[in-house]
Amino acid sequence: MASTDARPDAGTDPEPGTDTDTDEEDTLDLELPEEFVTLFRERPAAPVPDASGSDDLLDHVADWGPTATPEGLFQLVPVRLDQDAALICRWMNDPAVAAFWELTGPQSVTEDHLRAQLAGDGRSVPCLGLLEGTPMSYWEIYRADLDPLARHCPVRPHDTGLHLLIGDAADRGRGLGTTLIRAVAGLVLTRRARCTRVLAEPDVRNTPSVAAFLGAGFHAVAEIDLPGKRAALLVRERGAGEPA
Repeated sequence: MASTDARPDAGTDPEPGTDTDTDEEDTLDLELPEEFVTLFRERPAAPVPDASGSDDLLDHVADWGPTATPEGLFQLVPVRLDQDAALICRWMNDPAVAAFWELTGPQSVTEDHLRAQLAGDGRSVPCLGLLEGTPMSYWEIYRADLDPLARHCPVRPHDTGLHLLIGDAADRGRGLGTTLIRAVAGLVLTRRARCTRVLAEPDVRNTPSVAAFLGAGFHAVAEIDLPGKRAALLVRERGAGEPA
């Protein structure tokens, strides 16, 4: 699996006056299957601010700590722009990644994408994924209920989304993506007590990514139209073995 693709505006609200801030965006008419509507029936009418009193919208990703996987110890570490941008830029310029992330170009392109999240209110946290201490993947952990995604599909409070890419070709195509997605989804559901569901929305053409999420316990509930792609909306719900 090369990547799950992310919209260029992932984790940030569109700037007022841009093409995405239109009536058409807010009134997109989707044909959703009945089981999809039922799954989300208790959703709020629109994204709502966090009212929990927490001072961190994602419950302190930096403090989640490592988790054991069959491939070794894995940990999410929030990106440090000055130290990590060059590595992430190299990954973004890999053709297998670029096909879906669309962030090719000089390091400044990557820095702008990262800075938009780092300078925000914490609704999206860009992270490096370290396996046995080695950076080998890039992740965005985001509040789906506070993300532009919520304009295009029903969400519930504290739904948490994932974007990721596996950095090097040698780490792809051997099931590592599935292993890490399962581990990170487990971390989200363990560390975020109010989150009952983890979401992903890879491009439907990115079949390795879709397969990796399905293998990690997600299930497909719909296809939705997002800016720049038709996405498979995938959901993993809190299971009986995960703390509430």
